Amino acid sequence: MNILIIEDDQRVAQLIQRGLEEQDFTVSVAYDGLSGKKLALQNEYSLIITDIVLPKMDGIDLCKEVRQIKPDMPIIMLTALGTTDDKVEGFDAGADDYLVKPFEMRELLVRIRALLKRNVKISQNTGFILRYAELEMNLHTKLVRRGTKDINLTPKEFKLLEYMLQNPERVLSRVEIAEKVWDTHFDTGTNFIDVYINYLRKKIDKDFDRKLIHTKSGMGFILKSE
Repeated sequence: MNILIIEDDQRVAQLIQRGLEEQDFTVSVAYDGLSGKKLALQNEYSLIITDIVLPKMDGIDLCKEVRQIKPDMPIIMLTALGTTDDKVEGFDAGADDYLVKPFEMRELLVRIRALLKRNVKISQNTGFILRYAELEMNLHTKLVRRGTKDINLTPKEFKLLEYMLQNPERVLSRVEIAEKVWDTHFDTGTNFIDVYINYLRKKIDKDFDRKLIHTKSGMGFILKSE
């Protein structure tokens, strides 16, 4: 397993590199965003770990550009910033997970293994087309439509809606969404899942009389036609 670390703090980068190599990972390191992007696009990696604040190109822009060329590349963002808005920005850029400094190496390893084991979720009933009511998602083209309206989603909004379409009319807890969509443990100190649910509501339900995304107080969220 080849992992790319993009981190301008050499001490932090070396600590991560040493911890990963002790687990038999092969590790490459870049100390600025442009060098990291070049390595990421020119070589094959199993996963990328990138800081957000980087010289020459920040981690947000780097993530977006890598996503355009390698949409399935697992990416973990590291940052000293830990607010909900910071996490939303990172996830919107295409990050799969988000770790706030300082962190324990064993926690990073858990996140890495979870992403590397992640399976592509394809519905057994509908193949690459997921449908509920008049809502339709194409997993190949990444197009989403409700009725005749095309809906543009960010990568994380797409993954969240995909999971809800694969589990319609079933209450999904925040813990389940965190584990199945974000491959992480739910942080009760933030409300980023609620933020994304609200984003989806504005795009999926806003212009329609019949609402599909509902909140079950104290339990979670459900995709249901009412």
